[in-house]
Parts: sequence; C-alpha cells; structure tokens
Amino acid sequence: MSYPSHLLRSTLVLLAALFLPGAALGAELSGTVVDPIGWPVPHASVLLSRAGAVTATTKTDAVGHFDFTKLETGQYELRVAVPGFRSAVARVEVETDEARHVTILLHVSAIAESVVVSAAHVDRPLSRTPDSVTVIDADDLRVRQIETVSDVLRLVPGLTVTQGGGRGSVASLFPRGGESNFTLVMIDGVRVNTFGGGFDFAHLPVANIERIEVVRGAQSALYGSDAIGTVVQIITYRSGPPRTSGLVEGGGFGTTRAAGPVTGSQGPWSWSAAGERLATDGFTGVAPSIGERVTNDDYQRNDASFSFGWDGGRNILIRGFGRLSSFERGFPGPFGSDPLGNVAAIDTVSRGKNDVRLFSFNAAFPWNARITQHLQVSLSDLDGTFTSPFGTSESESRRVTVRGQADVVIWSNLGLSIGSELHREGAESTFITGPDAGRVPVERRVAGAFGEMRYEAGDRLYVTAGVRVEQIRRDALLPDPNAFAPRPTFAAESFVSANPKLSVAYFLKPDTQRERHWTRLHGSVGTGIRPPDAFEIAFTDNPSLKPERNRSVDVGIEQTFGGGALVIDATGFFNRYDDLIVAVGQSLRDASQFRTDNISNARARGLELAASARTPWGLEAAVTYTWLDTEILAVDRLSDEAPTPFQVGEALLRRPRHQGALDLVYQQGSVTAFGQFITRGQSLDVEPSFGAFGGLFTNSGYGVVNLGGTFTVRKGLDLFARITNLLDRPYEEAFGFPALGRSALIGMRVATGR
Repeated sequence: MSYPSHLLRSTLVLLAALFLPGAALGAELSGTVVDPIGWPVPHASVLLSRAGAVTATTKTDAVGHFDFTKLETGQYELRVAVPGFRSAVARVEVETDEARHVTILLHVSAIAESVVVSAAHVDRPLSRTPDSVTVIDADDLRVRQIETVSDVLRLVPGLTVTQGGGRGSVASLFPRGGESNFTLVMIDGVRVNTFGGGFDFAHLPVANIERIEVVRGAQSALYGSDAIGTVVQIITYRSGPPRTSGLVEGGGFGTTRAAGPVTGSQGPWSWSAAGERLATDGFTGVAPSIGERVTNDDYQRNDASFSFGWDGGRNILIRGFGRLSSFERGFPGPFGSDPLGNVAAIDTVSRGKNDVRLFSFNAAFPWNARITQHLQVSLSDLDGTFTSPFGTSESESRRVTVRGQADVVIWSNLGLSIGSELHREGAESTFITGPDAGRVPVERRVAGAFGEMRYEAGDRLYVTAGVRVEQIRRDALLPDPNAFAPRPTFAAESFVSANPKLSVAYFLKPDTQRERHWTRLHGSVGTGIRPPDAFEIAFTDNPSLKPERNRSVDVGIEQTFGGGALVIDATGFFNRYDDLIVAVGQSLRDASQFRTDNISNARARGLELAASARTPWGLEAAVTYTWLDTEILAVDRLSDEAPTPFQVGEALLRRPRHQGALDLVYQQGSVTAFGQFITRGQSLDVEPSFGAFGGLFTNSGYGVVNLGGTFTVRKGLDLFARITNLLDRPYEEAFGFPALGRSALIGMRVATGR
C-alpha cells in the first residue's frame, strides 16, 4: 500500500519531534488548489513569498495538494499559476508551530486559455482539447446582458436555436444538423433533460452561472445515451470570496426582471445562492408566413438555485447543488392553425405550466497520490400541465442518477478515468383528450461503464480515447385496468450499446505555445445513441420505435496570430443518422393527433468558421459562420398512414443552409458597449400541426441587430440599457410563430465584495 507523500512527510516530522531532542518543527502550510467546479488542479506552480522575496516553490500533486514545512512565524504570500487559469494570490498569517491549510480557487482566464471540464472527465486547457469546444464565461454573459442561455448559444457555430415566439416560448437547439433532442444539458454535472428527450433553453437564467461549455459532436462515449449530438454543460458559482450582486431591469411589452447572486465562505465552508424573477405581457404580432395575428404569449418565471461546499483538507471536497424553478406561459396561435385555409384557425387559449427541481451531492477524495475518487448522486424532477382546445394534459418526468469515477495518474503524460453510472428514469402523462384519459407510465433503467485515456506527447500531441458500454432496459406497459381510458401497451425491452470516441490535437509549432502562437490540427470520430423517449414510445402510440444512432466525424485547423490576439478556427463535420425519429401529422380533424416514426437514413455535413480578435484599444470582435447541408437518404421505414413532409432528397426541417453572427464588444474606462448582427438563411419547415394540413413550407431567412451598453457610475454600481431587434425586423425562427419585435430595456446592477 502506498501513502500520499504529504502524509508520509508529516509522520516522519512527528517521529523526529518525539525522539530527537531539540528538533525544531516550525510551522506547516498546506493547501489545495481547485477549479470553479471544485475539482483539484494538478501540476500548478505555487510560489511562497515573504516580504517580497520568494522563499520556496513547489507544484501541486496529482490531487491538487501542496505543502511547505519548517516555516517561521509571520505573514506569507501564496501565488498560484497554471496554464489556462488566472493567477491567484492569497495572504496567510502563520503562527508558531501551527499547521495551516488553505483552499485556493482558480478562475479560468481568457477564452483562448479557458479550461474545459466537459470534453473530458478531467480539466484540460482549451488549446489542448481535441474536441470542438466553445467556452462562455460569466464576463461574456454580463457584458452582453444575456437573459437566458438560449440567447448566447445563437453566437456559437454549428448550433441552430429555434424559438417559437417571444420570451418564454419553446427554444430548441439543433446541433450540426441533428434533432432538437440530440443535446445533453447538464448543470454542475446533473442531467436536466426530460426522460430521454429535449431541453427547453428558454427557461434557463444566467444569474448564477460561472461558465458555459459547449462540446460539439457525438459524446455518448463519455456521457452515454442522449449525448448524441452535443453537450452543454452549465457550471454555477461554487465558492469564492464574499460577494453580493443584484440587478433590476424593465422595458418593452411590460417586461420586468430582477436577479441577484451571492457567494461567501467561512472556514472550510463555502456557499452561493441566486434568485431571478421575470415577467412579460408578451406582444401581439402578425406571423408573416400565414398573415395571422397571434397573442397569448405572456410569460412568468421564478428561479432559485443554491450550492454549498466543504473542504475537509487533504483534498477531501464535498459539494451540493439545488435548483427550484417554476414558469407559466401562454402558447401563441397558431397552435393547430390552418395556413392553407382548410379549417378554421384555433384561437389563443393554450397555456402551459412547469415546475423543475434539481438536487445533487458530489464528493471527491484521494485514495492515494495517484488516484482520486469521485461520487455523485443527483435527482431531477419536472412536472407539467398543458391546457389546449383539445383538453388538458399532465406530465411528470423524473431521474435518479448515481455516478462513481476514479481518476488515475499512470505516468506524468498518461492518465485514465474509469467509472460507472446508473440512471432510473420515469415519465407519466395523460393524453391531450381531457380529464377522462388514463395515465401512461413509462419506466427505464440505464446502467453504463466507461473508460477514458488521455495521452500527451510533449507539447505537440494530445490524444483522448474512450468507450462506454450501456445496458438500457425499458419496463413493460400493461393494459389499463380502466376500460374507459385505454392506453397503448408494449413488452419489456433491453439492449446493449457500445459507443467509442477518439479525439486528437496536434501542434505544428509546439515551441511557440507559450507565446500563444501556433497552428493546431484537431479532429474526432465517435458514435452516439438516443433511445426513444417516453413521449415518442407511449404518448404517440408507437412502441416499435428504434433508437436513433449517429456516426460523427470532424476535422479542423486553428491558427493564432499576434500572441493570440487573433484566433481563426475552421472545422468540417459529417454526421450519419440512422433511424432518425420524426413527428408527422395524422388527422385533419384533430390537429393534436400525430405520431412518431423512424426515417431510415439521413446525413448532415457542414463547415464551421470562427474568428476572434482583441485590439489594444478595447475592441473585441468575434465572427462565426456555419454552412450546413442535410439530406434524407431513405424513408422506407416511415409509416404510409400519415401525410409526410419527409421525402428522399429533401433537407431536414429547420436546418438553414447558412447562418452566422458578428459580435462586437468595446470596453474602455467606465464604458462598455456591445453590438450583434445575427443572420440565418431560409430553411424548410412545417406548420404547427406537423404536416397534417399540407406538408412543407419555406421559412424565409432573416437578420437582426442588437445593441447595448453599460456605464459604471462607481465601483459596484452600473447602469445599462439594450435594444433587441433594433430594426424591428419581422421574422420567424419556427414557421407560424413571429419572433419578438423591437424591444428596449434599461436597468441597474449593484455589487459588493470582491
């Protein structure tokens, strides 16, 4: 059995004190260096200074620990530095024969140096991450006055955000030509998607967010089923110095918002909390595609989150997280409308209400100097009610997850992560046919084991290889004992899936990395799988659905200029989808009736371009462009019962061929300003009844301009204002649902602490 080096050293010192007369122990100063999510940071340089002179240096070990012994009494300064993080300084008072332990929190540095935790199971600087990753930190969100995560994802290449109306309306994410439920969303490592389904980004505020990581491409090797297209990881404030902030704003369409996070620490304890409330009356507009006025898009959201941490010393870390959210919204017409004039439009009476609860517990502790163990237990629960002209539907989705992981340092350039994960998922819903409908329960269990190996060949080659094996078991759904409320039935089902992943990054000029000038090649290949969710299996009466599968390849090149002042990245990608699940309309009489089915084959290929530049006079610019080409290859497995908009050779719905964004930020003195131009080309779309009334339509492209600015009155007091859709451009991201027109908001932000 091996022991941590610091434990052995402390034992020897104690023995010397007991048996060697006159031995002087002195004071001991030890510590742990962690990242914003609470994970240890290995190989960080630690400098110990006294009176301006460096007295000792060391590096953190594999579990982020360091220590200094035989110190004299007095005040010392600790300076910690590691690539990818901002340098941190801590001042410590050392008493005679005292053993002090401190925890030093590192924050990520500029975007080009951000440390990524989602592309692998351990921290790695962004420049050394082989996958296609975008990192957005809290400063980016604050400067651009972002309300929800969906707003900032429009600036990320390869992602198409489609929102059906104004604030609070459903916001879906289509990654690299994939479906809207191909994105796994995690908050501090907790899955927040519904049972195997999508995620509505319209209700995710940013008040307590430290950073957002977007990893594109199939990620099932690391994260299992549902991570078939991309992973969006939300990392909240976990610890830090005492700090309190808050903002209030108001403006067009009766919109008001108030939010405020608070962080603090006391001894080994740290905590953070945040709350936000938003309300808007919505707007009345005309959908250009159908010439119909729509209303009923009011929206209210209340959100609260909290976290706590305990540092037990010697790298024993415990973290907890919780989120409570409730929102209610009207669904604007034309829900179930008829753009071809076959039937009368259905008016604006549809409403939805949802309650979200998330909780997680995380623990990290070292087994020895080379092995660190992690344990996570999480719970997510979503309740929803939807009322429409067809009746009322109630739904509940829940998930319990237990995850264990061990990070092993084999050699200094070779690391291994192994672990297992268990999910128990369930969903229950009624049909949209009124209160007499029976409830439809669906239960599923997912057991997975994964392994990931990371290899670094000097400063030139970085390789990540992993594989995950999962068994997915779905319980049988028996006949409803209530004869007046029949429901679908299906047998139990079980299958095993194995998904590998390989990612490589190669520097052509490794000797210039420190000067932040390099040419980097990167690429990845992997597979993904998404089993049918509860809604697709039972609620649309098609239990024979097959799992969706994806084979993903991407290759790119990144070039920096001027010491990182200009960064250009170009990435080409190809996705092959098998058994793609789609929704098709089924009834002309009742627009609520539709079913899901499998398309045999489809593909998506494209090119992502991203360039960012920083100037010495305070101007930063970022440009993104995505070219996307999708095609349905076969539909032989699609039912012939329903009129379908899906034909061989056609593009997939709501995937524009061209889209891009220009993002400008100016910061000088007390003034900060931003400007955005977001554009999207035309795409194929279907009216809201999934093809029941006529099939395909062309949704025109658009371009919108957003402007805003902040003035710092004094430290801790900011005034800000912004205008969205400055030119009041009418457009629709989802066919038949007009987007928000020109809207102006003003507000104030206050902050105390550091």
